[in-house]
Amino acid sequence: MSELDPVIHAQARLRVVVTLATLADGDRITFPRLQELLAMTPGNLSVHLRKLEDAGYVEIDKTHRGRTPTTLVRLSRRGRRAFEEYTENIRALLDPPAPRETR
Repeated sequence: MSELDPVIHAQARLRVVVTLATLADGDRITFPRLQELLAMTPGNLSVHLRKLEDAGYVEIDKTHRGRTPTTLVRLSRRGRRAFEEYTENIRALLDPPAPRETR
């Protein structure tokens, strides 16, 4: 059995990744909306997003809507694969294969 990904496994980062994984592949969410959904402070969310970004699991785009700065966040392909592997490993922990009979 593989180990759980420590980047994703931290509770706050797991909540971020789960939320981003609900978006369609390539869809993005604004930082304030993500913050609202997760009930996290801007600083706390920023720290966890940085860790996920450093691992290549999220992509962050800073842009403008009109004159207003906007930060958009999405799960990268690598992040989506890592989350899929993470959930497979959790399922294996929760429902291990039956032991083989010995004769």
